[in-house]
Amino acid sequence: MAEHDLVIRAGTVVDGTGAPRRTADVAVQGARIVEVGRVAGRGRREIDADGAVVAPGFVDIHTHYDGQATWEERLQPSSWHGVTTVVMGNCGVGFAPVVPGHRDRLIELMEGVEDIPGSALHEGLSWEWQSFPEYLTALERRPHDVDLAAQVPHAALRVHAMGERAVAHAAATPEEIALMARLAKEAVQAGALGFTTSRTLNHKSIDGELIPSYDVGADELTAIATAIGETGTGVLQLVSDFPDPAAEFGLLRRMVRASGRPLSVSLVQFPLAPQRHREVLDLLEAAHADGPLIRAQVAARPVGMLLGLQNTLHPFLTNPVWRRLADLTPAGQAARMAEPAVKREILAAQTREKDRNRLGGNLIHKFELMYELTDPPNYEPPASDSIAARAARAGISPVEFAYDLMIADSGRGMLYLTSANYADGNLDAVQEMLAHPHTVPGLSDGGAHVGTICDASFPTTLLVHWTRDRDGERFDLPFVVQRQARDTARAVGLRDRGVLAPGYRADLNVIDVDGLRLHRPEMRFDLPAGGRRLVQRADGYRHTVVAGQETYRDGEPTGALPGRLVRGPQPSPAEP
Repeated sequence: MAEHDLVIRAGTVVDGTGAPRRTADVAVQGARIVEVGRVAGRGRREIDADGAVVAPGFVDIHTHYDGQATWEERLQPSSWHGVTTVVMGNCGVGFAPVVPGHRDRLIELMEGVEDIPGSALHEGLSWEWQSFPEYLTALERRPHDVDLAAQVPHAALRVHAMGERAVAHAAATPEEIALMARLAKEAVQAGALGFTTSRTLNHKSIDGELIPSYDVGADELTAIATAIGETGTGVLQLVSDFPDPAAEFGLLRRMVRASGRPLSVSLVQFPLAPQRHREVLDLLEAAHADGPLIRAQVAARPVGMLLGLQNTLHPFLTNPVWRRLADLTPAGQAARMAEPAVKREILAAQTREKDRNRLGGNLIHKFELMYELTDPPNYEPPASDSIAARAARAGISPVEFAYDLMIADSGRGMLYLTSANYADGNLDAVQEMLAHPHTVPGLSDGGAHVGTICDASFPTTLLVHWTRDRDGERFDLPFVVQRQARDTARAVGLRDRGVLAPGYRADLNVIDVDGLRLHRPEMRFDLPAGGRRLVQRADGYRHTVVAGQETYRDGEPTGALPGRLVRGPQPSPAEP
C-alpha cells in the first residue's frame, strides 16, 4: 500500500535554505512535506524529477490581485511562474474598508495607480463587503490556484474615515486618525497580514490626483502603526521616492519603534538620482544595528513599461492625426497606419508633447530608452539595441523606426521602455540591491499595470537571467531560491512555507532549469467587460504543487484549486 500521497523522486533538491543542491526524494502527506531524503515508502502519485530541480513554491509579497481574486480562481500570470503564495493590498490601494458611496473613488484610485481598467473593476467587483473582515470572508469563499494573503490599504482607510477630504489631502482630525487606527487594528486581528501606504508622486488616481496617503503627517502613520503593534502581529509596507533618504528613514524608524513590527519599503535605482539607492542601502545597514525590522523590496530587472497600440502608452498618443484612429481596434489602427499616405501624415504631425495624465506618459518619446520587445525578451539590452541607435544605423528617424515596429503583427508589436534600475545601461545596480542582506525580491505588481507592465514573471527572471544567462555577475541557484521562497515568506510572517523540510507546506516546483524560457508578453482581453491585460508564459515549469496538490503540469492547469486565503502570520514547524 502507498504510504504517501505524493513522492517526487530523484530530483536535484534546492530546499530554500541556501544549502547546496543535493539529489533527494520529497514525500508529501496531505498539505505537508513529511520526508526529504531517500524515501522508501511509495506514493499514491509519483513524479520522476531526475534531471530537474525541486524547489519550494515562490512567495510573491508585492501583488495587486485585490480585484481579480474576487472574480477569478486562477491568479495568472503569477501562477505560471512557480508562485504558490501571493500577498496583495500593497501600495496603500485596495477595496476595503468601503461604504457604497466611496466605491467609485476606490476604483478610480486602483485604475490610476495600478492601471487596471475601471470598466473591468466596475463589472467584476461584487462589493459583497464593507468592512475589511467582510472582504476577507468574500475572498475565502472562492478557491484559487495559489494561496493568497491580504493587507489593509491606507488610501481605503483614509477615504472611509474622511470622504472627499482624504482626496483633497486634508489633515486628518484626531478622531479620524483614531478611526483609521481602529479599523487597521480590526483588519489585522481578522487576518490581514499588515498595513500598506504610499508616499510616491507616481501614484495618482485616473483623474491625476495624488493618492490620498501621499503627504500625510507622521502622527497619522505612527498612530496606525501603534494600533497594529497592539495586536502583536502584522507587517508594514511603504512605497517611497526617497526625496530625502535620511528624513524618510526617520519616519520609517518612528513607525517601527511605535509598532515593534517589521517594515518593508520599495527600493529602485532612481533614474534622476542613480546613486541614491546606495544611500538607502547604507541607511538600511544602520537601521539593522537597532534590530532587523526594516528591509527593502527590490525588483529583478528594470522597472519599465511596454508600449504599443494594444497598450496604455505609445509614442503617438498625443499625435493629432493618430488620434483620429484612436477609436479603431489595434489591428484596425495598424492596417490604416500601414497605408503610405497615412504614415506620412502621422509622422509629419508628430510632436514631443507628453501625456501627463498617465503614469509614464512623460517618457513616451525617450527613444534612447526604448528597445524592441523580442521573443524571448531581453531585459538587459545594450544601448546599441535602443530604438534611437538602430534608427541611426538605418538612416531613419527614431519615430519612424518605432512606428514600423508597433504596426507589425497586426498591431501587436511592442516596445520595451526602461526607466528605473537602468540608469547605467545595465543591471549592475539591481545586482547590488538583490545581493544586499537586508533586501528581498518584490515589486512584481502581479495583477496590476495590465496595460503597461508584465512583471509577474520576476521569479522566472531571477532563475533564468540571474543564475544562467546573464553576461555579468550572477547568483547561485540556491541563493535565488532562498531569496524568493523562504526569505520573502518570512518577511511577511509566513514561516510555514518556502522551505523543503518535514512539517512545511507542500508548496513546490519541479523545474527544468536548462529548458526554462520566458516568452514575450502578450495582450489578452479576458478581464470583465472585455478588459485587457498583459500576460506572459514560461516554459520549463514541469510541475507546480500547492498544499500537496498539483496545480500546473508543463504550464497547463490540472483543474485543482487548493489555494486558500491565509489569515495572519503562520508559525514555522522548525528553523532549519
